Amino acid sequence: MINILLNGCNGKMGQEISRLLKTNVNMRIAAGVDINPDKFHNDYNTYKTVKDVTEKIDVVLDFSHPDSLTGLIEYCLQNKIALIVATTGLSQSHYEALEKASKEIPVFQSANMSFGVNVTVELCKNAAKALGKDFDIEIIEKHHNEKKDAPSGTALLLAKEINSVLNDSLDFVYERHNKGARKKNEMGIYSLRGGTIPGEHIIIFAGKDEIVEIKHTAMSRRIFTEGAIKAVEFIVNKKPGYYNMKNLLKEICSYE
Repeated sequence: MINILLNGCNGKMGQEISRLLKTNVNMRIAAGVDINPDKFHNDYNTYKTVKDVTEKIDVVLDFSHPDSLTGLIEYCLQNKIALIVATTGLSQSHYEALEKASKEIPVFQSANMSFGVNVTVELCKNAAKALGKDFDIEIIEKHHNEKKDAPSGTALLLAKEINSVLNDSLDFVYERHNKGARKKNEMGIYSLRGGTIPGEHIIIFAGKDEIVEIKHTAMSRRIFTEGAIKAVEFIVNKKPGYYNMKNLLKEICSYE
């Protein structure tokens, strides 16, 4: 049995994972941490800080806020526990801290836990290789009206991965108000917020007299929770290192 510490357990994703794992015979949530520990009555002990956790933990799964990451890393290093970070809005200093921690513990980090999204990333990279010199590239992302970060972590992931196959030659532009005509070396990234949209990303390759669009639509949060559970199974017995969804897909799907 894999014992999970779920950070952000009373958030939308945390509650979705809690529901999904109730019937799982291979893993369980041994404890939860949330800034609002009494918001829900969970089937496991819920604490306000990770320092209060006393249960035996094998993996920490984080769906919370970047502000909690430093404490989680310290906890995992002290206890030699694997860490999965699915939180978005991370800064460069957060990535550097995760990279450093991965020398001592297994670290899995992804801006999006959906298998479909990560296949979409690879499709976009291949399209950029073929079309990038002659086509303008723009990204539109849509999410619910309570999402705090913009652009989404997935939009930034897409943009960075596309740019990586174009020798990082594109500058990201997040709005065009009073910017004048589009420059050739730009990639526009636009954020829409409204209603209860779980997540939608449209990547547009616009050429002369033709347009190619690659689109991923999340119909519910379940796709992210199922990916997170696969990440738990993947990381629990791994050696120290920095892992991501591409490593997971390669292992379980013979994905290259």
